[in-house]
Amino acid sequence: MIQFNKPYLTGKEAHYIFQAVYDNNHISGNGVFTKKSQIFFEKRYGFNKTLLTTSCTDALEMSAMLINIEVGDEVIMPSFTFVSTANAFIRQGAKIIFADSEKNTPNIDADKIEELITPKTKAIVPVHYAGMACDMDKIMHLARKYNLFVIEDAAQAIDSFYKGKPLGSIGHLGTFSFHETKNIQSGEGGLLIINDKQFEKRAEIIWEKGTNRAEFFRGEVDKYGWVDVGSSFLPADMIAAFLYAQLENLDKIQNKRKFIWNKYFEKLEILEKAGFISLPKIPEYASNNAHMFYLLCKSIKERTELINFLKDKNVYSVFHYLPLHKSEFYKKLNTNNNIEECNRYSNTLLRLPMFYELTDENILQICNAVIEFYNA
Repeated sequence: MIQFNKPYLTGKEAHYIFQAVYDNNHISGNGVFTKKSQIFFEKRYGFNKTLLTTSCTDALEMSAMLINIEVGDEVIMPSFTFVSTANAFIRQGAKIIFADSEKNTPNIDADKIEELITPKTKAIVPVHYAGMACDMDKIMHLARKYNLFVIEDAAQAIDSFYKGKPLGSIGHLGTFSFHETKNIQSGEGGLLIINDKQFEKRAEIIWEKGTNRAEFFRGEVDKYGWVDVGSSFLPADMIAAFLYAQLENLDKIQNKRKFIWNKYFEKLEILEKAGFISLPKIPEYASNNAHMFYLLCKSIKERTELINFLKDKNVYSVFHYLPLHKSEFYKKLNTNNNIEECNRYSNTLLRLPMFYELTDENILQICNAVIEFYNA
């Protein structure tokens, strides 16, 4: 069976973990490898300030705390996303307002956001699905017009760009994921990107359980204590050590994933031209970081049959998100009725295996199986 995902190991992860434990003698948070990883992102992408977190979920929760989300505030986001995007704001008391997806991509349709804005709206949370950028110029224009915050859920979007700008760097805040399914991974892990300098100091305090501990260790204060609300959002330095080994190989990993993505596209384009499927559309303003390769079937029935057919051919494929507006938790609160594009993606999108160690033979086997299904 060709599995859907397989975490890639560079070979240095164990070595750096050993260093963190035995050489640096610091295995809790904010150690040597935490700092090295944060510096990597700030130097490579020009991020103003970054903080490693234990997950992208944590980074999103920190974002909700930083912009002071309160009961009654409204937050606009796509329904076609992972539950963490909504949970981070729900737990602070916000009401989630779901926007539909675009016709050509599963991303939030920026042209449908303004009609959802009310005096209670506090933030927009665009999700860069599959690492492809949302239309950030339109979203930031609305944020300025209505005095809203923008938090980029860039969980899938490491090393991806919008008009040359790194995703995660455009909104007031941005978040990355390093879950084992992502391009760069540490098992679990995340990153908060602080672009608006007004949040720098408080972000560190929230990150450190509501204390000014980070300032104390930099020698900026002579003692530290409880100064704000917060939680333990920082990861152990062993996790950061694992992550740093991945970051050192970012270009190598990205080049291979893009090679695999392009192979898929070349092999399956014949089916799109014949009208059987639709392949991913990359907007002209976006880059492709090859986080995933998906295709769109004609119906949920067809997709189910294709999944079962591929399984019989020893290929494990998966569908993706169930729309959050149809979830058991949210359906009683839902007032959004016109989000048909989101429903379409949920019913027809199929993800093919995507990981570093896929071989040319694997890709050929997968594509041939998909072609055989439609030929039949």
